[in-house]
Amino acid sequence: MKPPASNARRSFLARNPSVLIFLLALAAFTIIVTIASEAYGVGFVSTSFVKTLGKTLCLCLVALAMDLIWGYAGILSLGHMAFFALGGYMIGMWLMYARTEEIVVAALAQGGLPATPEEVTQGIATQIFGVVGSSDLPVIWSFAHSLPLQLMLAVAVPGLLAFIFGWLAFRSRVTGVYLSILTQAMTLALALYLFQNDSGLRGNNGLSGLQNLPGLGDTSQDLVSVWFFWASALALGVGYLTIAWIVSGKFGSVIRAIRDDEARVRFLGYSVEGYKLFLFTLTAIIAAIAGALYYPQAGIINPAELAPIASIYLAVWVAIGGRGRLYGAVIGAALVSLVSSWFTSGQVPSIPLGFATIHWVDWWLVLLGAAFVGVTLFAPKGIGGLFDRFQGIATPDRKGAALGPDDGSLQEREAQE
Repeated sequence: MKPPASNARRSFLARNPSVLIFLLALAAFTIIVTIASEAYGVGFVSTSFVKTLGKTLCLCLVALAMDLIWGYAGILSLGHMAFFALGGYMIGMWLMYARTEEIVVAALAQGGLPATPEEVTQGIATQIFGVVGSSDLPVIWSFAHSLPLQLMLAVAVPGLLAFIFGWLAFRSRVTGVYLSILTQAMTLALALYLFQNDSGLRGNNGLSGLQNLPGLGDTSQDLVSVWFFWASALALGVGYLTIAWIVSGKFGSVIRAIRDDEARVRFLGYSVEGYKLFLFTLTAIIAAIAGALYYPQAGIINPAELAPIASIYLAVWVAIGGRGRLYGAVIGAALVSLVSSWFTSGQVPSIPLGFATIHWVDWWLVLLGAAFVGVTLFAPKGIGGLFDRFQGIATPDRKGAALGPDDGSLQEREAQE
């Protein structure tokens, strides 16, 4: 009985060395990129690539959220990129408002007389919404002048939407492919609404100029890109640690049990719907935080970012990396994101075949789809399954009994514990 007691006294990181390894690797990566950047180092890494790396870290964070809800709980959501985009919209409203306010105040100051608050507000509204034929500030922009309030909304709006949707879906016990279709329908409906000019978010034009931080007009993008890279790395580290802690305890055991046999867990007296609702809301908030860090680095956001295909890509990243493995989700998102940036940048030479020419900008999605099909058919554990081989984790002898409905998760390891 002593070894279990001794193990219980060990710290979380001591009991989960893979988490510590990931955090140390992330810290080392952050330091290396900083030293190699143009702002603080030798200039080996360009500012544009630092932004690409920062955005990739944000995508890794939303992939972690997807892995928690899908890989561990078995809920295939095809709408989490909607929460990601909503987080970007909320912080983008403040960025665009505050930056426009600086421009308007400077322009009105040239008139000789001090501008009134009403004139400043009217000037801001005209500058922002003139492109959609309006000069009035919508009600949803009432708090755009306040960074703290918009940061709260960046979490509250996606979280509230996820809570309401999840409560309606889970109380009706919608599961499986039907739930996936519903989440996709929610995303499509939200995207179609935001495409309208009267949505209050500039319709198809979206929000732009988000890379210009208010009050820091004289600060170079070299510095700003590194700052956001640091923030993205910190968010990923905290997110990884938090999710790893969630799945390592009793809560993690319950959600894995829900994934494998929901009816039995409900029979044992657990509130299955409550667990699902909590996870759905939590992962939506994590996705929103990732989006709030992503779009200031991207510089622009529009309703196309909410297209259902974006959430499908997210599922592909997690599947390629390995469901039910947090490091697998990070690897999948980082690999596909960076490879996608390379193939679509036009730097990859085309391949002439005589009768046709393969332009990778056009064929990248075909290659990604083929990779997803290949992983699904031949390597359901994804890239993360390779680490199982290195660790000597083999499939247990279950005497022919099935491991459960989700062969892509870590059920082999769970069956041995």
